[in-house]
Amino acid sequence: MPLLSRPPSESAPALIDGAETWSHARLNDAVDAAARSLGAAGPLGFLWCRNDRATIVGYLAALRARRAVALFDADTDPIDAAALVACYRPAWQLGPRPAGDDYVSAGDASLPELRLRRQLDATPIHADLAVLLSTSGTTGSRKLVRLSAAAVTHNARAIAEALAIEPDARALTSLPLHYSYGLSVLASHLVAGAAVIITSDGLMADALWRTVREHRCTSIAAVPYGYQILRRLDLDRLDVPSVTTLTQAGGRLEPALVTHFAELMRRRGGRFHAMYGQTEATARMTVLPHDAAFTHPASVGVPLRGGAVAIDAGEIVYRGPNVMLGYATDRADLSRGDDLRGELRTGDLGFVDADGFLHVTGRVSRFAKVHGTRISLDEVEALARLAPEAGPVAAIGGVDKVIVYCEGAAADTLPARLRRLAARLRVHPSALSLRAIDALPRTANGKVDYARLGAEGA
Repeated sequence: MPLLSRPPSESAPALIDGAETWSHARLNDAVDAAARSLGAAGPLGFLWCRNDRATIVGYLAALRARRAVALFDADTDPIDAAALVACYRPAWQLGPRPAGDDYVSAGDASLPELRLRRQLDATPIHADLAVLLSTSGTTGSRKLVRLSAAAVTHNARAIAEALAIEPDARALTSLPLHYSYGLSVLASHLVAGAAVIITSDGLMADALWRTVREHRCTSIAAVPYGYQILRRLDLDRLDVPSVTTLTQAGGRLEPALVTHFAELMRRRGGRFHAMYGQTEATARMTVLPHDAAFTHPASVGVPLRGGAVAIDAGEIVYRGPNVMLGYATDRADLSRGDDLRGELRTGDLGFVDADGFLHVTGRVSRFAKVHGTRISLDEVEALARLAPEAGPVAAIGGVDKVIVYCEGAAADTLPARLRRLAARLRVHPSALSLRAIDALPRTANGKVDYARLGAEGA
């Protein structure tokens, strides 16, 4: 089993779930039993994910049984879920969602929520295909990333090595398991013989911090929005001395926050790591060493073992064994092999500095044309965040205007902010519109949901 390591003791904890703790040996036995149940199932399944033990066992069992599995949020809108099932026609489904009339219950003690399709689709599945994930963190997208078991295993081991994860580490499942970053936290800790503490509570929940204290959590992973929350909460005031490792991915974190959290961890004798990743590269491509957070706080670090980064016409190109096989938009694509041959054009703009550290500066497609001038929406956001009163912001292209949404902003502050932003961008104020919003819409992985923002703002 690629994602279960042999820790120094078979009794070492693997899953901590409330009052119950499963050792690596017990988890291994549970995965064995579940894999036997999936052995007679068809080659493709859907796993409707929650942050719970059943999801973890189901995922690991699919890998062990060599059954390709697509991971989706259990709370996916029913219409979107039905469209995904119709598009990919899985042979089995596992999780809390109703499966539809074409499926019959086949659950047992190891997988009680398993349902099998009455009539299998004969379209073949490529032998290397192991995992399918949504590209964006949204729940209804039919465009999926195709990952091999080798890519999943290599990336888990490379992350565990880069973060120096030891068997006594205990990480929160504070990110969704259907999201590549959340899934990689699970994989990298299990492959290192460490443990994960199962929770579905968010960072604002008192229950989460009780869990951290009770189970002596050592590591928390969060996206940039999560670090804005953690900054306001103040880890020192939360009384969680066991937390000595913080990791960040899922978008650019402001350098000031990188320095803040690196210093906080240094005072504890711990580490902070900013990282860069994409689902298309299984999870993560680069890691910023803790010490470099003080000298290169705007960087996302250096490539993981086996990976390499190049810049082509401003675009970041990554090469490594964790690169996806390619995309899938329907069932027929699942028979495809390795389309990319280990090379991923990320769609991100960036550069490598003189010390070899990668910097991400924006997206290739994140531009708007206003009054004949090409404007980078990422630059607009970066400059808008310089305002003293600024909170989270998001910029989208409108009709001959860039619209900037300012979370929690007072309406009477917007005219002055607009004038300052226009001056920094060297555009006429009529090219911009600043709008107050109570809370920016976000995807399940905490990123700004630009599609929804555009639809609501149209």
